Amino acid sequence: MREKEGSHETAAGARRDCPEHSGAGRNAHASYARAGPDRHRADAALSEAATRARIDELLARIEDAYFDHDKHTLRPDAIQALQADSTELRDILKDYPDYKLTIEGHCDERGSAEYNLAVGDARAKAAKNYLVQVGIPADQLSGISYGKERPVCTEHDEACWQKNRRIHIVAMASR
Repeated sequence: MREKEGSHETAAGARRDCPEHSGAGRNAHASYARAGPDRHRADAALSEAATRARIDELLARIEDAYFDHDKHTLRPDAIQALQADSTELRDILKDYPDYKLTIEGHCDERGSAEYNLAVGDARAKAAKNYLVQVGIPADQLSGISYGKERPVCTEHDEACWQKNRRIHIVAMASR
């Protein structure tokens, strides 16, 4: 019996369609039938890991934008950082449409937890509004505030506090 193009017979004799292995490459991928669904799960896991690695590589190029004490307005250096990052961010969203970007708002340790959550939220919103203005789709962006709960520096001086007054951008699968 001639094998249907793009399908394979499993070890149990069942037929499965395999769109990835149809056409001219059918004979080259005969091992698909022997490997079964575990191979496709492994391939999908590798593909997901490769996607995540590429997104992480792109995000590593993204600079945090920093803010003045008790402020959520974008400073000139924050605008410059977001403008420089906007091309990379658009590329991530274009190349990986199943991912969304989350803008995290952070604060230094001074002030109450509630106050810092509000300031962090305002910082995330300010950054999101700017990114939407430069062409990043709003439905691909979300914001969250961590207030003073996730510092990058734990010293108790102005240089350290400045490092904590920031927005940070991460990507998450939207499944």
